[in-house]
Amino acid sequence: MEEMNLENGNIGSLVRKFSIPCVISMVVAALYNIVDQIFIGWSSAGAYGNAATNIVYPFTVFALGLALLIGDGAAAGFSIALGKKDSKQANKNVGNGLFLLIVLSIFLCLIGFLFKTSILGLFGGNPEEVECYGYATDYFNIICAGIPFYMIGQGINGSIRADGSPKFAMGCTLAGAITNLIMDPVLIFGLNMSVKGAAIATIMGQILTFIMSVLYLLKAKNFKIEKKSIQLEGRTTLRIVTVGMASLIVQLSIVVIIAVNNNLLTKYGYGTIASTGVAYGAVIPLAVVGIVMKVFGIVVSIVIGISLGGQPIIGFNMGAGNIKRVKETILLITKLVLMVGAISFLIFELAPDAIIFLFGSHNTVEYMEYARLCIRIFLGGILLTCYIKSASIILQSMGNSLKSTILALLRDVIIFVPVSILIATITKNIVSMLWAAVISDIISSIIGFLFVQTEIKKWEKRIG
Repeated sequence: MEEMNLENGNIGSLVRKFSIPCVISMVVAALYNIVDQIFIGWSSAGAYGNAATNIVYPFTVFALGLALLIGDGAAAGFSIALGKKDSKQANKNVGNGLFLLIVLSIFLCLIGFLFKTSILGLFGGNPEEVECYGYATDYFNIICAGIPFYMIGQGINGSIRADGSPKFAMGCTLAGAITNLIMDPVLIFGLNMSVKGAAIATIMGQILTFIMSVLYLLKAKNFKIEKKSIQLEGRTTLRIVTVGMASLIVQLSIVVIIAVNNNLLTKYGYGTIASTGVAYGAVIPLAVVGIVMKVFGIVVSIVIGISLGGQPIIGFNMGAGNIKRVKETILLITKLVLMVGAISFLIFELAPDAIIFLFGSHNTVEYMEYARLCIRIFLGGILLTCYIKSASIILQSMGNSLKSTILALLRDVIIFVPVSILIATITKNIVSMLWAAVISDIISSIIGFLFVQTEIKKWEKRIG
């Protein structure tokens, strides 16, 4: 960490060193599912296959959320302990985090297999849609088997990054994604395995990431995994979970959004008529929303990557009592995420067809119409979304898990979910309900700004 010079080094240079690898890692992690959908969209499974992966997607997002709950919480505690020169506590954070990741990942894998039917039904899986449901079942069975590798690999990534090795953290995720990218066409088209091939390619990449991440633990720079560091300590475990809660909420909110949306789309899709006079039905909106959420996830991953890249800098200087450097880091991160939001907004509003085309070209008029509306309306507040996601991570890095969690919940659950249900229930229309996202973005961004400013002033007063 000395070579990174978190205490005195140039803020811009430090943010670049940490954020660029972190952004690549986050985006690559998000690409696991989006790459699957691109290849599936061009395969014989088409929209049915994409709808199926959308049904399974929330389960993988929940798994990632649990991994980040522990991984980011342990990484934040590790960074603060380093700032305080407390090596014993630094080891404890990483060791306890690793143990929790192992236990939670195995538990979730078992839950997945035991309650598969209920889980698929919760996220919009309907046995009456025989072809779509069959693909969803095939995809789920394989993805669920790889959950332990996925969660442990992603969870350890945060500690590797905080240990001063952001490039290696990036390499772990990148290696897995490249494996997935190479094996997808081989298995889907070459061996004609369709959706099953996409799932197998995904877990092959996850296993490679897992192996590389675990091997790093043997040569870490600033922590050491020992028997005493792995033994759970109540205070450390509570701190990890508390601080990492915002990361879980960010992912869990995506799960809630998809669960609510999928069920509303299934319920009102056949009653919403396209300009052609034909109803959108259930498969088209399920496939479209799945694609849009994956694209949304890419943007959010960039924003979270930039924000998490600043976490070691913020955490170290919070521990060292240097609020000036904390403010400089927050300001730079905010500028970067707003730039990402502005560019994304222009792409979504001006070129929605370019995004849609990535996921297959043999689409009906109704499919294209709903896809354009979904991208332009649902992602219309993306600039504000970027700020909200970043503000939540910044608050987490400053140690205020309560405000961080509230903000994460506010945008994606507290406001969005009831507004979506209200609009859909009143209008019985799956187009009008898309405006719930914009309403939620406007309200939550204002509150997020106030939260961050209040937290900065509080620390200024405390430090004097």
